[in-house]
Amino acid sequence: MQIRDEGGGQYSVGAERGYLREVGNILFHVAMIGILVGVAVGSLFGYRGQKILVEGETFVNSLIGYDSFTPGTNYNPDWLSPYAVTLNNFQVRYDRQRDSHTYGQDLDYNAQLTVQNPGSSPEQKTLKVNEPVDVGGTSVFLSGNGYAPIVKVTDGEGKVAYEGPVVALPTDGKYTSSVVLKVPDARPAQLGFMGMFLPTGSYERGAGIPHSVDSAPANPMLVLQSYSGDLGLNSGQPQNVYVLDTSKLTALNSMANQNGIVLDAQHRTATLPEGNGTIEFMGYKRYVGMEVRHDPGQNIVLYSFVVAFVGLIVSLFVARRRVWVRASTDEGVLTVEYGLLARGEDPRLAAEAERITDAFAARWGLEFAEEPSSEEPTEKTEGK
Repeated sequence: MQIRDEGGGQYSVGAERGYLREVGNILFHVAMIGILVGVAVGSLFGYRGQKILVEGETFVNSLIGYDSFTPGTNYNPDWLSPYAVTLNNFQVRYDRQRDSHTYGQDLDYNAQLTVQNPGSSPEQKTLKVNEPVDVGGTSVFLSGNGYAPIVKVTDGEGKVAYEGPVVALPTDGKYTSSVVLKVPDARPAQLGFMGMFLPTGSYERGAGIPHSVDSAPANPMLVLQSYSGDLGLNSGQPQNVYVLDTSKLTALNSMANQNGIVLDAQHRTATLPEGNGTIEFMGYKRYVGMEVRHDPGQNIVLYSFVVAFVGLIVSLFVARRRVWVRASTDEGVLTVEYGLLARGEDPRLAAEAERITDAFAARWGLEFAEEPSSEEPTEKTEGK
């Protein structure tokens, strides 16, 4: 507030309110800088990686443990915290309401994990969609799931060339899944398999194409084509593990030749032509796709966002206004003039002027004659 003696019996008073609005503006802009700093810190010193983990397997947080790894610009993989995550069990809840238009579709996923940090006891954790598990300074997200049929390949020399789960990639809502298996250790020739895993398979030989009628594993079925020859794994060229190049391979079994391999609970083993051994379907496991993220700047971004939001609210709802009042007497007549000015648009300014008018009227018992200015809201008041 500022009081001035303008001489000649005239005095004026000026006051201003709403400085908190400027504080809000400052907080908002400083917080925006904080958000940029947080994003930069995360980009420089964070990382993210993906891992497919089959039931019963353990993932160790090391560079070699990831299927794919994307470090920040300045992140050193030696900084990885060597915690371990074991997938104990993966459960899916399906829609089984007969009248539902989503009958048979997945409703919920639940992965039971055992997590162990260095120097601490194992902990049981539950991983769900949008409910990550925090461990070792990282957040582990559930990004996908599927089936991994367990197969055993015996080569032509009677030796087990491969035994274990094969990750199958889902291709539709019924979890019809693409399967590719490369067996470079088979003798006398390397073997390759590709085909489909059907959770609830339906097939009659000579009558139609094998397909899955449900995403739940009611009748697991493995449909394969087999090939022999050089898989090209020793050529030095990188290969996609989920793609089998058959251009240089000899077909042994195929659905087109009416000798495709169809394995289920009743027919678990198939013999490969030309003395190349056998393949056995031993069951299946579930797997999950995990995404591991480490973002040291996320808390900076979070807190900066909260500050920016508070600053924005303050700057929007706190009005900054100025008011001037000048009083003078002339021949026994008291003249009161006052004006208001808003910093920016303020639809409540007129109401504020009315409140000041009422306050003056109540204080001095005056009668007012309004003379609005063309430049700013001004009230000129005369009274005796």
